Amino acid sequence: MLHLGLGSFHRAHQAVYLYRLIQSGDTRWSICSANLRDDMPDVLAALRAQGGAYTLETVSTAGEYRYERITSIREVLPYAANLSPVIERGAHPATRIISFTVTEAGYYLDDRGRLDLGFAELAADIERARQGLAGETIYGALCAVLRARRATGAGAVTLLNCDNLRHNGERVRAGLFEFIDLVGDMPLLSWMRAHTTCPNAMVDRITPRPPPELRERVRAATGQDDAAPVTGESFIQWVIEDDFAAGRPAWEGVGVQMVRSVQPFEEAKIRILNASHSCIAWAGTLAGLQFIHEGTLTPAIRQMAHDYVTNDVIPCLSRPGSPSPVDLPAYRDTVLDRFANPAIRDTNQRVAMDGFSKIPGFIAPTVRERLAQGAPIDSVALLPALFLAFLQRWHIGRLPYTYQDQGMDPAVAHAICDAADPVVALCTDATLWGSSAGDMRLVDAVHRASERVAGFMKAVPA
Repeated sequence: MLHLGLGSFHRAHQAVYLYRLIQSGDTRWSICSANLRDDMPDVLAALRAQGGAYTLETVSTAGEYRYERITSIREVLPYAANLSPVIERGAHPATRIISFTVTEAGYYLDDRGRLDLGFAELAADIERARQGLAGETIYGALCAVLRARRATGAGAVTLLNCDNLRHNGERVRAGLFEFIDLVGDMPLLSWMRAHTTCPNAMVDRITPRPPPELRERVRAATGQDDAAPVTGESFIQWVIEDDFAAGRPAWEGVGVQMVRSVQPFEEAKIRILNASHSCIAWAGTLAGLQFIHEGTLTPAIRQMAHDYVTNDVIPCLSRPGSPSPVDLPAYRDTVLDRFANPAIRDTNQRVAMDGFSKIPGFIAPTVRERLAQGAPIDSVALLPALFLAFLQRWHIGRLPYTYQDQGMDPAVAHAICDAADPVVALCTDATLWGSSAGDMRLVDAVHRASERVAGFMKAVPA
């Protein structure tokens, strides 16, 4: 397996499942990992020096710590601007799966699932690919790898998405087809149709950024000085549609759920876990808190997330005659208990990022479905109201941290905050809301929710 995106989540999730399989005696598969951008040179250097091995710290909701040495990453590729090591490894016939974790905003998709060519880096990658060069985006990288694979006759390969993107396999496949079509490489387009699959998948494990003190904790617990440890909760889940072009590890033997359709699992996870996570991060920031567990343990904030799921999400995901295979109330409670784990120390800064990508992906579908049912949306409307209050803090430079949002056009965000009625400006943005943009029921509900947020903010420290 070649994995693109050598961040903490990959090392706390996909690499762990393969490590479990190797430990069981199945040693046929290993991972080669790489980065598409030169954005974590110290971690890359440390992992290369350690032969790809690192320590994983996991913490249960009961506060139990566990340390493991993960050794499934057998090769860490050096970064190169032309991606030559990635292309060489991706074109090798032994590479049967290319997986990737680039975050939701890294797919540059608009509300119709088409590539958003307004992003300069995506347009630049199309031009580079026309010249036969690799690029920085996932599409530019995959295009270069698949070209080399086709040229060398390396055979079929599976492209496996490991991000919180709804219908992620289908959408990245459509995006890559569109990218290659814009490049004008019709032979590659035909080859890709015949020689690749892109199964949908759902991934789950809360993995905060490794704190500075993690290295010392690992040293104290294991006696090993690890320069690239990772930490995460003990909970872990991976659901994958069983559609692989050139074989796969026997993941089902180590707890991966191999299914015909990932949709009900991904809908539950995206709408309940991911959206609630953002809700708590935005509210917690407004309340002057630093960590997710602090917000979850604040009764008013936990109630916001609980009501959002109970009143608006569960009715969408489990209708009469069409029950969900997921026990949704139990999943809601498990998620909130996981968020409340004080040992994880996940930051509001990490979870609050990329709101302009998360609203259309995590929140807008529930709004659309509830409106289509003629149902109230007061609980879900609290989430965009929280984000707007959060955005207004950013607008005037009063956030306690740097806000990162790959999907945000700063000029558009400032214009929303500067508008005569910021709620109307937010709710009429078609990029955020799609077909619901401008619906007066949404505008009215977010107005009411904004009054509740204002009352909440008066009751907590700024």
